[in-house]
Amino acid sequence: MANQNDRKILELKKHIEEKKKLVSKSKKFSPVTNCSIELDGIRHNIQVLTKEQLIQMLIKLNAYATSAKDLGLLDEYNISGYKVTEWIEDLQAKLDYINRKNEEQKLKSMEAKLDKLLSDEKKVELEIDEIEASLK
Repeated sequence: MANQNDRKILELKKHIEEKKKLVSKSKKFSPVTNCSIELDGIRHNIQVLTKEQLIQMLIKLNAYATSAKDLGLLDEYNISGYKVTEWIEDLQAKLDYINRKNEEQKLKSMEAKLDKLLSDEKKVELEIDEIEASLK
């Protein structure tokens, strides 16, 4: 029974490893703006905003952008020296970056749990295989 569990655990670890590769391949956060936006008289640094704050600001800016578009002023509408669409792009990119980091953490946690569940015999076997591979 332990061997069957070990096989299942190793399969799950491979699946997690594939997901980790996909997550790590996604693009990094490279802002277009200077990340310092003033809204309603308050300056915000989007680098330090929480996920909830980013979502709230994204919704607010999208409403502004929609209104500016309806009024035919989208190309002329700037906030803190950048177009509202550039701010939306940066906020979305930062939100995506936070989601990727959260996914990476979740995968690492699952991998650690699976490592604990491996039988002692399988752990020894994997260590020996790793040492053998490093000697080649």
